[in-house]
Amino acid sequence: MKRPLWLPAYEIAVDLGTANTLVLVKGEGVVLDEPSVAAVETLTGAVKSIGLEAKRMLGRTPEGILAVRPLKDGVIANFAVAEKMLRHFLRTVISRRFLRVKPRLIVSVPSCITEVERRAVRDSARSAGVKDVRMVAEPMAAAIGVGLPVDAPSGSMVIDIGGGTTEIAVIALSGIVADASIRVAGDELDRTILQFMRKSYNLLIGDATAEMVKIRIGSAVALEQELAMEVKGRDLVSGLPRTVHVRSEEIREAIQEPILRIVNAVRRALEVTPPELASDLVDRGILLTGGGALIRGLDLLIAHEVGLPVRIAEDPLTCVVRGTGRILDQPERFADVLTL
Repeated sequence: MKRPLWLPAYEIAVDLGTANTLVLVKGEGVVLDEPSVAAVETLTGAVKSIGLEAKRMLGRTPEGILAVRPLKDGVIANFAVAEKMLRHFLRTVISRRFLRVKPRLIVSVPSCITEVERRAVRDSARSAGVKDVRMVAEPMAAAIGVGLPVDAPSGSMVIDIGGGTTEIAVIALSGIVADASIRVAGDELDRTILQFMRKSYNLLIGDATAEMVKIRIGSAVALEQELAMEVKGRDLVSGLPRTVHVRSEEIREAIQEPILRIVNAVRRALEVTPPELASDLVDRGILLTGGGALIRGLDLLIAHEVGLPVRIAEDPLTCVVRGTGRILDQPERFADVLTL
């Protein structure tokens, strides 16, 4: 039976991502999926709006208001804003439940996170009213989310491509045996497209437009039927609005460098994988998760470069938060994957 709304939501999982924040409540599933963006008054520091409403303001704010992303490369870059954003999301989730106890929280973090960055996450959560904070590495949570046997002695490999980081991990016996983490992911592809439009077309576009170009015509390999789209921006020479016609071949060439950096990171992780676990990967292959997994042909490119089968997870955007939800459901089984 579904828990009555008046009961406290005391067990919560959060995927605090660079691009989006997802919140899952035990027994109810994912209850919040919002962009990790906040609109802030530059003089007072007061937060005007958070989430989707704030994302709509990116590149459109008047003087005195700035739309910012408090997380950069998967970790907290602006502590004050991140704390307010997390508090807002948690209150959104628990306000209708007449909370009488502080919730316990599991937060997914990059596997390369430093102790200083870990402390920032912990302090933000506690300032937002959380009683107990535990953390889990994003690739581990993604593997659990798609149902891989992470507690088995056999090896499983996950590539989680988010907004700020790409996390690569070979997992066995509830631990990460070999990994690689690079701060190259979806945001870096957006910046590369933005620079390409500026250099090749003398056209200045915003981050939102660059992301739209990536989603609509971006690819890692040649397509059977190439795509094209109209891109609007400001001409750097005349200063006037202008529209240009962009082809998928151009975007593919533009984003080739950051994509190859991801492929090289996969190679590095495989090079340090113990031979017994490497032999497991020949049969099991590699699993792609995260928003970056949706780039056309990326699975084919990685499979070609490393010689292993690669598949894309079902609903790759929610793998991490679904994994943290499974940890909440089976705390004894997955106790070893959590850290303070």
